[in-house]
Amino acid sequence: MSFDVQALRAEFPILSDQVHGKPLVYLDTGASSQKPECVIEAMSQYYRHQHANVHRGIHQLSQTATDAYEATRDKVAQWIGANRREEVIFTRGTTESINLIAQTWGRTQVRAGDRLLVSELEHHANLVPWQMLAQSTGAELVKIPLLPDGTLDLNVYEAELARGAKLLAITEVSNALGTILPLADMIPKAKAAGAVVVVDGAQAVPHHRVNLAEMGADFYVFSGHKMYGPTGIGVLWGRFDLLDSLPPWQGGGDMIEHVTFEASTYNTLPYRLEAGTPAIAEGIGLGAALDWLNSIDFDAAVAHEHEVFDYARQQLKQIPGLRLIGEADEAAGAISFAIEGMAASDLGTLLDHQGIAVRTGHHCAMPALQAMGVNGTTRASFGLYNSRDDVDALIRGLNVARDILA
Repeated sequence: MSFDVQALRAEFPILSDQVHGKPLVYLDTGASSQKPECVIEAMSQYYRHQHANVHRGIHQLSQTATDAYEATRDKVAQWIGANRREEVIFTRGTTESINLIAQTWGRTQVRAGDRLLVSELEHHANLVPWQMLAQSTGAELVKIPLLPDGTLDLNVYEAELARGAKLLAITEVSNALGTILPLADMIPKAKAAGAVVVVDGAQAVPHHRVNLAEMGADFYVFSGHKMYGPTGIGVLWGRFDLLDSLPPWQGGGDMIEHVTFEASTYNTLPYRLEAGTPAIAEGIGLGAALDWLNSIDFDAAVAHEHEVFDYARQQLKQIPGLRLIGEADEAAGAISFAIEGMAASDLGTLLDHQGIAVRTGHHCAMPALQAMGVNGTTRASFGLYNSRDDVDALIRGLNVARDILA
């Protein structure tokens, strides 16, 4: 049976809306995915009938909220192939997850002269925290450069590993170019060189299945809002022994065991790294998103999305003057492009007036775009709910924009 994208789309209320009087064509999932009705309803249900703080209350509402919130931890562990639920730490998103690693593992383990390998493809969230750590510790930030097709120069990578590495910080899928990194080859080499491996999975988890037991990373991070869940909730996964060695990052409620005025002792994982009242509704919403992903034929949906992605690449290449920025053979999710003589911001505005939502600018990946010879691009990014019709609308919209700007 073929995948029924129209039935899937019907589960997303916003996809039936109009923008500027035109049917919405949403091609900005790389920034944030839309949400199915079940996620919206789960969060509404919590606020209407279950709201209470979690973990510390003995009354029924608190117990109900705690059960619903903690159930998401189990769902996340199952979805990513974690060995233990305690390896799943909730954060506000990918950015906070990476900063947590840099401010705990990094502050205690990185010393002057240590080498931190970071790819030129990274979102700023997986670059700036390591810049800050290098500046404060005297460590050396080492670039793994891009090639003209948007892939990494693996010869340079191996040469830099041979010189030593304390850390490899690497994305699994580029948010700006869509490049899929060959982590199955890169991670074992990094581990053999003694590096701790941090993987930014924000753009990977929505587009293919992830099995952390097979991947071999030390830390893996992602955000709920990229995978059909709400904003404000993210995940830091780490190897239990490594997480258990980390000092607390923030002090406050729930991360403590015993407090006197003079000193405190700290809670066990995962709570030691989760100070304060968490994003409860958002955590429940993430659980609902995972339930939804488990309820559909995810593999068929992913195959459909990849087919739409490939179709989009083919169609965009037919537009005169259009250049794809990054053409890696292995790619997913995002397509960046530029049209000769046309500013990305102008293209984005004209497309928006036709109801077509794309992203323009540097996509929080300035070094990657600079390496590709541009300061900004127009980016179309795809989700499970997109179809060839969306691609055709984009192509029509770009041709209209070309006529206006010519």
